[in-house]
Amino acid sequence: MDFIEVALKVSPDFADIFTAEMGELGFDAFVETEEGFNAYIDEDKFDQHELNNMIARYAGYTTVEYQVQKIERQNWNTEWERNFEPLFIGGQVSVRASFHEKPAEAKYDIVINPKMSFGTGHHETTTLMIENQLTLNHQSKRVLDMGCGTGILAIMAGELGATEIVAVEIEDWTVENARENAELNGYAGIDVRLGGAETIEGDQPYDIILANINRNVLLDDMPAYVAVLKPEATLLLSGFYTEDLTALQQRATELSLTYVSHRTKNNWVSAIFKNS
Repeated sequence: MDFIEVALKVSPDFADIFTAEMGELGFDAFVETEEGFNAYIDEDKFDQHELNNMIARYAGYTTVEYQVQKIERQNWNTEWERNFEPLFIGGQVSVRASFHEKPAEAKYDIVINPKMSFGTGHHETTTLMIENQLTLNHQSKRVLDMGCGTGILAIMAGELGATEIVAVEIEDWTVENARENAELNGYAGIDVRLGGAETIEGDQPYDIILANINRNVLLDDMPAYVAVLKPEATLLLSGFYTEDLTALQQRATELSLTYVSHRTKNNWVSAIFKNS
């Protein structure tokens, strides 16, 4: 499947607002540029009319220019190399492409070649998840990564000492890419599965479950996560906005989970819950 790129020129004061708005429209990858940002969405999910209406709502507040183009799947690596800058997260984690040099100061070094998958650390939710992962004891733990994308969070779990890691994705090409990235980082043993919450039914319980997806999927699938979560184990969620946190907390309480903490970045949230 091909992708749609929307390149926006927008004031920095409104960049976060437009990122959140476009997330609501189904855009799920964002790359900052000098003049604004580029947003990406599956071609079959793109609605030009919705985009026009959203931008029109801000006509009286800021000037916005944008261009829309289709990116063929085979050209994604070219776009990636053109836009990607290496990251340093939490003062410890380097996230880079294979064409970047490894930084000497990195305690953990993750190499991601995304092909057509999303999840590079550039989006706030991935960064927040990694920052929260750094606070959890992964040593010799069994970890599940739902909606794994490139596999970055599953790889981070391996870097932190997890010994059994399962990663799940709904797109076959994403599963392939996650496996390639896992092998690239020395974690070929990560069990990457194609599907959704049904793929974990009956699994041996997990010590940590990571789910960076979106509000509605999290609300729907949280019972499936809890069903394979050990007592006193951790559920780490992201992919939703600050205004959605209450709904996630209420759902967690219904499932006998205890809210621990959360962190935010540009209105995105990553929250930690404990099982009873």
